[in-house]
Amino acid sequence: MSLPILFFFFFFFFYSTSASSSSPSVQTLDIQPQYYNPKLPPNTLSSSKKFEGSSDLVNLRYHMGPVLSSPINIYLIWYGKWAAPQKLLIKDFLLSISTTNHRATPSPSVADWWRTVSLYTDQTGANISRSVLIAGEYADHRYSHGTDLTRLSIQQVIATAVRSAPFPVNHKNGIYLILTSVDVTVQDFCRAVCGFHYFTFPSMVGYTLPYAWVGNSGKQCPEVCAYPFAVPGYMAGGGPGALSPPNSDIGVDGMISVIAHELAELASNPLVNAWYAGEDPTAPTEIGDLCEGLYGTGGGGGYIGQVMRDREGRTFNLNGRRGRKFLVQWIWSPVLKACAGPNASD
Repeated sequence: MSLPILFFFFFFFFYSTSASSSSPSVQTLDIQPQYYNPKLPPNTLSSSKKFEGSSDLVNLRYHMGPVLSSPINIYLIWYGKWAAPQKLLIKDFLLSISTTNHRATPSPSVADWWRTVSLYTDQTGANISRSVLIAGEYADHRYSHGTDLTRLSIQQVIATAVRSAPFPVNHKNGIYLILTSVDVTVQDFCRAVCGFHYFTFPSMVGYTLPYAWVGNSGKQCPEVCAYPFAVPGYMAGGGPGALSPPNSDIGVDGMISVIAHELAELASNPLVNAWYAGEDPTAPTEIGDLCEGLYGTGGGGGYIGQVMRDREGRTFNLNGRRGRKFLVQWIWSPVLKACAGPNASD
């Protein structure tokens, strides 16, 4: 959760993702996709962590704090200029978390993936909720706090949103998801992180509210935060190429795995005192960090794991609502004591 550095040892086993622009389209599901396990070159921040958390490989433990056990209401803050198809793609992913109709979203589905997250409990034995809804949206298309944000000014963006009727303050089961457009720079973005989560300070916002931020890296650093949909420029013409994104939008397709990563950690560690590894709560290794860059069975050592490829060559490992497909990293399972995902082949 504090500024992340990924040790080489950790990176040897797990690589990472996140991403850029273009116009996503709804796709139909292929009956028999091709399975494969691509090996890719390392990204440009191979020795640095791109999500919040340190790389202390110690046992994940529960520290007695709350998890999001009540139905989760997501309040979306669109900061900057967003195309309608990009918004729809992200919302389709979020709404897929609670779509359990297997005819609408056949396995392996986003809802199946969230089932691993829901295995985490609080001290009363209450599980993380499997009900995730979009409860409100706020568009800050005028860049009210500029196009160069710091961690503190992100909290000011939240304050602006919650002070604007009818965007509510939801202490009990609300989380705030700030998404910055491709032309917005953020402190440490591309250099150290692709997204992070924390909670707001009452002095900044007036309330303590769990939130996450994720940026669109499409024009700033797709080879860092949109990997494996983009690879470093120096690899051009040699070695494996980038994978084709499932919705034809490198930036937003890459963002979706980062959003998934941060939501899973926000649900299991909303106030930084619940589920994490390491002794320092300001630099925890959380349930997404442990599986960063792993998308299927057989991942590690440069391989992302066994995933699927449709007839157009687009790579994915999860099905969503309205025929969507997504490539989302695996999550650490408290039951298996290992990284897990619904597309596992064993």
